[in-house]
Amino acid sequence: MPALLPRTFVADRGDAGRRIDLVLRRHLTDIETATRTRVQAWIENGQVLVNGAAVRRVATRAALGDHISVALPRIEVRRAMEAEDRPVEVLFEDDHLLAVDKPAGVVVHPTYKNATGTLMNALLWKAKDWPDPQRPSLVGRLDKHTSGIVLVAKTARVHAALQREMTSERSEKTYLAVVYGRVKIARGTIELRLGRDRGDRRRVVASTTVGAPSVTRFERLARVSAPRAGLALLQCRIMTGRTHQIRVHLAARGWPLVGDAAYGEARWTQLTDPSLAAALRTFPRQALHSWQLTLTHPITGDELVIESRVPEDMQALLMATGLTLRSPSAGPYPHTTTRPAHRSR
Repeated sequence: MPALLPRTFVADRGDAGRRIDLVLRRHLTDIETATRTRVQAWIENGQVLVNGAAVRRVATRAALGDHISVALPRIEVRRAMEAEDRPVEVLFEDDHLLAVDKPAGVVVHPTYKNATGTLMNALLWKAKDWPDPQRPSLVGRLDKHTSGIVLVAKTARVHAALQREMTSERSEKTYLAVVYGRVKIARGTIELRLGRDRGDRRRVVASTTVGAPSVTRFERLARVSAPRAGLALLQCRIMTGRTHQIRVHLAARGWPLVGDAAYGEARWTQLTDPSLAAALRTFPRQALHSWQLTLTHPITGDELVIESRVPEDMQALLMATGLTLRSPSAGPYPHTTTRPAHRSR
């Protein structure tokens, strides 16, 4: 655990009656890492004392004259992201944006534990000859073990426009998911709130009452009986972009992703077919692929329809399970269709 640095202050009139998390943010404006989420985590972890006693409820109210202490994690000096000569498979690119195909096992953005070898390191290398003010900026992210389309803006203006576009009804981001369970309905909608697990903040939990509203629409593309377990191939469209949304929503419905170490189940142990059980047991990651993306280009106004090839490991899984995918695309990959904004009649 990193060393903690104490920070103390006395609550003034501006703090009286306010929630303790808001009080802390007011007094820690010089600390860049003191975001709302992190401040609340510090409180829940017992790092905040009021008059010498730990408080673990973010809704605790401060009183005038309270002595408040918070143990701040020692801030590590971040080194600048380095450009690395790594392959990047481009699905679409113009002067404003690009869409790339991320392999499973690749981290999207550098972190404390993964400072190098990420998609962003590779994008910086690709962008080394771009003219100013172009610089790669990720529009949304994928988990390390999810494959498929990642959208990248080249300027701050385009990044802001793409963020708005991806939250609009015009855009569609579709995933392929191989799940355990008997999916008896052809299509449906999952509406469950999502929030951090208080016992492990790396995990997300679903609830009908607590957390951020989250909506996932799904369609069953194929299914096989797989006695005692059931298997299905789903097409999922996320209407809200929450962390681990598809993984948690499907697991909550009783359809956990094959290979999902965090939210899945080892249902392959229930199968009577040893070869099928072995294919599922050895699949190395969650069976989730960011497959298709439809959006309106923020500069040209054209409609872009981008599709990522189903990776070899998932193709092998579909073959082993007997699940059949019929792709609507035609022609070689990468497959991108551009539809002009204005068509002559």
